[in-house]
Amino acid sequence: MKTSTLQKAFFGILCAAFLLLQACSSPTVRYGDSKAVETVTADFGSSDLQQIAESMARSMLQSAVISESRDRPTVTVAEVKNKTTEYIDTRVITDKIRTQMTKSGRVRFAVNINEMQSQVDELKRQNQSGLYATQTRSKMGSMQAAKYRVEGAISSIVKQTKDVKDVFYIFDLRLIDTETGLVEWADEKEIRKTATR
Repeated sequence: MKTSTLQKAFFGILCAAFLLLQACSSPTVRYGDSKAVETVTADFGSSDLQQIAESMARSMLQSAVISESRDRPTVTVAEVKNKTTEYIDTRVITDKIRTQMTKSGRVRFAVNINEMQSQVDELKRQNQSGLYATQTRSKMGSMQAAKYRVEGAISSIVKQTKDVKDVFYIFDLRLIDTETGLVEWADEKEIRKTATR
């Protein structure tokens, strides 16, 4: 009986020591430069996202359709298709492009299809709930339609051997006149990454 109790006590102490060691060996966390080149893997990463967004926003702002416009054109963002074999949140890319272009003050963005339901819900809340003064409510039927739509895709070609992984990404984007269907601007950004063991 005593041996069993001793074994249980020893096992309990061993477990407590193990848990204490685990708690003491937590990882060290530090902040890094968000603009620094990220080279952990050859997969799509933060550096790729920043390169694409900066390149596309700059190019679109320099296009004749925007740079020569007398007023700020209204643009909406359609889905950017992910044609790669890895998971890439393309909305993060288009959100970053939209943010940079909005900050330039040269374009306005209308809500896109993913944001439309929230806009409709807000208008209904203001106009149908009876909670808001008439003079402060946003009017139904006053939303601005987008003159242009941004859409595109990201694709990749992956070559891999035992020791080398080579990934070629191509991101293409187009600005389309929503009335005529004409492509008013298009550009692409290529990125090649190689990882070796």
